[in-house]
Amino acid sequence: MLSPHFRALMDTVPDGVIVIDGQGTILSFNPACERLFGWTAAEVMGRNVKMLMPAPYQGEHDQYLARYRATGEKRIIGIGREATGLRRDGTTFPMELSVGEALQDGPTAYIGIIRDISDRRAAEQALRNREARLASIIETIPDALIVIDGQGLIRSFSPAAQRLFGYAEAEVQGRNVSMLMPSPYREQHDQYIARYLATGEKRIIGVGRIVSGQRRDGTVFPMELAVGAVDLEGERLFTGFVHDLTEHQAVERRLQQLQAELLHVGRVSVMGQLASALAHELNQPLTAVVNYIKASLRLLERPETVDMPLAREAMEKASAQALRAGQIIRRLRDFIAKGGTDRRAESLDGLIEEAAALALVGARESGVRMELRLQRQDLRAVIDKIQIQQVLLNLIRNAVEAMEGQPERILSITAAPIAVPATAPATAPATAPDGAGFMEIAVADTGHGLDDATMARLFQPFVSGKERGMGVGLSISRSIVEAHGGRLWPERNEHGGATFRFTLPLLPETERNHDA
Repeated sequence: MLSPHFRALMDTVPDGVIVIDGQGTILSFNPACERLFGWTAAEVMGRNVKMLMPAPYQGEHDQYLARYRATGEKRIIGIGREATGLRRDGTTFPMELSVGEALQDGPTAYIGIIRDISDRRAAEQALRNREARLASIIETIPDALIVIDGQGLIRSFSPAAQRLFGYAEAEVQGRNVSMLMPSPYREQHDQYIARYLATGEKRIIGVGRIVSGQRRDGTVFPMELAVGAVDLEGERLFTGFVHDLTEHQAVERRLQQLQAELLHVGRVSVMGQLASALAHELNQPLTAVVNYIKASLRLLERPETVDMPLAREAMEKASAQALRAGQIIRRLRDFIAKGGTDRRAESLDGLIEEAAALALVGARESGVRMELRLQRQDLRAVIDKIQIQQVLLNLIRNAVEAMEGQPERILSITAAPIAVPATAPATAPATAPDGAGFMEIAVADTGHGLDDATMARLFQPFVSGKERGMGVGLSISRSIVEAHGGRLWPERNEHGGATFRFTLPLLPETERNHDA
């Protein structure tokens, strides 16, 4: 029999306590067991303890006790293990079971201490679920994720990292992350970690930068690296997100190449037309000058003075033809209209987007923010695409240069259809062909603006507002626009900068639809 003192002690224990005899008969069942199993002590006293066990443990319990009594082989007694309990309502729960043998005079008794571990199991399952979700997220992250410890040893290597660097996770775990770096970064990495742990000085952590990585095959590639530091269970770990920039830099190089090609084509087109116009227009007056001077020389070689009036007249005509040649040079802004161009119906929105992208390659480093406002109506005009993009490139580049040193650098490109240019000079056409209207394109900046003197001479050839400018860009741009039936003019804007607007005649809607 159990002493009253022992019974009182069991009643206060928060864990379940069951006492059974050598045949498995329940001798004691404390209040914690009543709450745990749903049975009262009176209902279970004298019954076999296997009633509290689900199958197959229920059928095995008596054999276990008999084997222990016969052989002394312990499977639970003095050891403990996790098991499963059966409640009165038929539900089961995980429990931690510790069994001890009561050393006393008389029949053998066994004391079982039971702790419900349902909450712990639920927490463990929730942790496994979180880990599984995290693993699935890491599986799908396009950027490589690498986790290292304070010694630079790799703890985790995501599938994207495996694809990027060419190593399996098992091949890199426990090895120094510097194996993924070319020289001289490889030799410097451990010193950087040691310096950060000693001083807290951050060079990459929380900032990120562009560095080089080295794949398993030895190839080196550009990558953007963002590093974070985290304390996990008292240990400092570092997480690195790696984004491969190989394709990005290839695209940038291609854009720069296209920009160079476009500018080159524009320059070749301009110079070709310039040469053609000069050769054609200057040939006649210069030939006349040569002929008049030769005639004057022949007259002056005669001894008679009666030919002096004829010689004077020939020289005057030679002078007039020389002046005419000078006038032709001053009218170079019209030379494009005299040459042939490859004009087709083009989508203006697409043309503007392409030119903006090309013109702003590398402009991010100068801190310029671009605002592109288009109507998205697929409006078209018959134009030479290369020449109009040359105009946009010139205006955008001028705007970027005008904003150097300015606290606010906003480049705005706006395009909208209009019926009649309201603010253009009086020489602008009143209507477009067939009444289709115009597209007005504006390039505005927040630069230093234009003073009155510059505004008055802005389109004169060889007049430039830049120290190293040739002063032909705006003159050529206006010639291109006017050759297309539009106008180009400057304005001061509300931000103190300059706005350059130009118009292009649009195709009638019927022709746009037919062209599409």
